Amino acid sequence: MPESRRTPSWLWPNLLSLDAPVVALVWFFMFERTWRMYVPWNAALALGLAVWGIYVLDRIADVKLLSAGDPKLGLRHEVHRRWLPWAGWAALAALIASAALAGFTMPWEIVHYGKVVLVLMIAFFVLTVFNMQDQEIPVFRNIVAGITFGYGTAMAVHVYVFLYEPTQSPLVLLIIPEVIAFAFLCVLNISAIHFWENSRRTGDPEKGAENDLSLTLPLTVLGAACLVFAFRDPNSTTRPFFYAVLIATALLYVLNRQRERFSLDALRVLADLAMIAPLPVFFALSDS
Repeated sequence: MPESRRTPSWLWPNLLSLDAPVVALVWFFMFERTWRMYVPWNAALALGLAVWGIYVLDRIADVKLLSAGDPKLGLRHEVHRRWLPWAGWAALAALIASAALAGFTMPWEIVHYGKVVLVLMIAFFVLTVFNMQDQEIPVFRNIVAGITFGYGTAMAVHVYVFLYEPTQSPLVLLIIPEVIAFAFLCVLNISAIHFWENSRRTGDPEKGAENDLSLTLPLTVLGAACLVFAFRDPNSTTRPFFYAVLIATALLYVLNRQRERFSLDALRVLADLAMIAPLPVFFALSDS
């Protein structure tokens, strides 16, 4: 690993696994405003801690299960390897703190939502182990990861919606259009990195074209779906949210078209920025 003084400052949030919690909190606030809920600060803190802890453990799992020199391992994994076991203990402490905040300061219904997340997380880590030696793109793992991230982000807000509509099941989150759109966006964001890495690793033009189509087509479908969802909303309350998803989708599309101009580390950071960038537009539209 290059010495820390040579590491660009813009790369450190990714190296320290801080990018995912920031993305989760940005969309947490968008869900909160879209659903017209006031959510206490402790829910946001619990979400941020949980996402950070899970991402750190995921990278530690990569380090433990993959052999040194594996192309799937990057600088972000080397940082976590060097800081073992402290990184693992810090992740565990974050998860315990998140569970304590959720259990003692949030509505007890969060337990029911947590059961769904637990099932998704188990599926994710099982798929992670089975995909470790697979050099191809882990499609099913990415789908589960995106759904888990989308559901987990939305549930921190939706549990307060549940207080006003107690007949709803936590599973209803899986069919709410806003959650579907965001989860699909998360799947594509995660998959984009794997597509770009796979194209660079193989150097095969045909494989690159295949990866390009595999990303461009679902991005187009998601963009069209966001427009349909936005204009089908009779009260326009969810339109800013779907426009935010649409902007992030468009930015990922642009990144995909310009991917050869950037390093893989830069692409990871830019992919996260594409998820955050719609926030000002969302607030401007929702205020109006």
